[in-house]
Amino acid sequence: MIQRIQTIYLLIAFLAVGILPFIFPLWKWSDGKDYFVMQNQIYSILLGLSTAITVYSIISFKKRQTQFVANRLNIVLNLILLGLFVYHSLNLSGEAVTVSEKGIGMFVPILAVVFLVLANKAIKKDEDLVKSVDRLR
Repeated sequence: MIQRIQTIYLLIAFLAVGILPFIFPLWKWSDGKDYFVMQNQIYSILLGLSTAITVYSIISFKKRQTQFVANRLNIVLNLILLGLFVYHSLNLSGEAVTVSEKGIGMFVPILAVVFLVLANKAIKKDEDLVKSVDRLR
């Protein structure tokens, strides 16, 4: 259901994990070349899994509880991915002289987590509304 606000939030989270990592680099090497997510297999697998969970969550709009749990799993997955990005960038900045600057692509999981949390708030609100209506019957 596209008219529900959580679906809009989930679509934005899908764009954040499915498209933006291929546009924005994680960092730039000193020779001017960009380092993208698809150059590391672990990052690609985790982002693909996160994208698949987001699509599953969008598709399962009739099962709010399943959608809520899938979003929580996706939040944890994106936080792990963010931790890997930060860990790798801290190791690179201290040891490798060839990295000139960090890119904005490292913070894409933060954007996804924010919109997944907003979607979970909206799902919880819908669930509470349905429960309150069921109590009145």
